Amino acid sequence: MTPPAEATDSRVAIVTGASRGIGRSIATRLASDGHHVVLVARSAGPLEELAAEIKAAGGAACAVPCDLSDGDAVTAMVEGVASDHGRLDVLVNNAGITRDGLMLRMSDEDFDEVLNVNLRSIFIACRAAARPMMRGRFGRMINISSVTGLIGNPGQANYAAAKAGIIGMTKTIAKEFASKGVTANVVAPGFIETEMTEALGSAVLEEAAKRIPLKRLGQGDDIAHAVSYLASEGAGYVTGQVLTVDGGMVC
Repeated sequence: MTPPAEATDSRVAIVTGASRGIGRSIATRLASDGHHVVLVARSAGPLEELAAEIKAAGGAACAVPCDLSDGDAVTAMVEGVASDHGRLDVLVNNAGITRDGLMLRMSDEDFDEVLNVNLRSIFIACRAAARPMMRGRFGRMINISSVTGLIGNPGQANYAAAKAGIIGMTKTIAKEFASKGVTANVVAPGFIETEMTEALGSAVLEEAAKRIPLKRLGQGDDIAHAVSYLASEGAGYVTGQVLTVDGGMVC
C-alpha cells in the first residue's frame, strides 16, 4: 500500500521498475516534467534513495514497494495511489525480468514466471488504472516492450512472447479507452546500456553496436525522452502506437 498522502494538483505518475536502469531514467524525467512520481519496485531501499534525489532536485516523488508478481498486490498498489493522491494520470509499466534459455531447455516455470511479471502484471496494472483515469478524463498508459517483441531473439522465447503480447494488449486497450480520454502506447527499446545489458559482456555489446545504424547503444535518457512525450498533453492524439527507440536497428 502507498504511504498516506494529500491530494495533489500535480499530475501523478506511477513508474514500475523505477529503482534502476531505464525505469530510474523515466522516473527522473517525469519528475522534472512536473509530475508527482510514484516509484515502484520490489525493494524499498533504492526507491527511497531515488525519491530523496528527486526531492533534492526540486521534484516530487514517493516510494511504494510492490511485488509485481503478485496480482492482488499490484491492484492494491494502483488503487492505493489513486486514492491517496486523489488522482492517477500516468502509468508507466517498465518492470521486467529475464529467464533466458534455448526453448528446448527452457522450463515451464521459467516461461510462466517471465509471462507473469512481464505481461500479466501490466494487464492488471492497466485494468486498475483505467477507472481513476476515466474519472479524470485524462490518462496515459505507457508500456515498455522491446525490439525482441518485434523480431524475436534466440534464447528468449519467454521474454519475446511477453514483449510481443504487450504490443497486442496495448493496441486493444487503446481502442477500448480512446473515447474516455485515455491513451495507451508502447515504447520498444533496442540495446540500452543498463545493468541488465552489462551482464551480456563487452564483446556482445560491441558486436551489437556494430549492427545499429547509429553505431552506439542507447541510454536510459533516450527512452525517458520518448516516455515524456507520450505522457504529455501534446501526445493526446497518439494512441495504440509502438515507438521503437533502437538507433535504427529495426527498420
